Amino acid sequence: MPLAYPGRVSTKTSETSAGDRLVRIGAVLFGIGAIGTLATVIPLFTGADPLPTAAYLISMLMGVGFAVALVGLLAQARSARSAE
Repeated sequence: MPLAYPGRVSTKTSETSAGDRLVRIGAVLFGIGAIGTLATVIPLFTGADPLPTAAYLISMLMGVGFAVALVGLLAQARSARSAE
């Protein structure tokens, strides 16, 4: 038997918190860094010339993205805890 709610319940959430945005930005940075890491490792296995230093710096975005996403998760947890 379904529960009866007093009124309409909206399933749309248009509000995004800062923590949500940080997690999304962190995921994008992590993805870019992962692609950069693959691009810098492939020449090592194929015997091709190594890529320039900029490619290795792009691969470091993987760790930066992970850290940004972690900060976003901590911000979400803090805001959820303070809302209780």
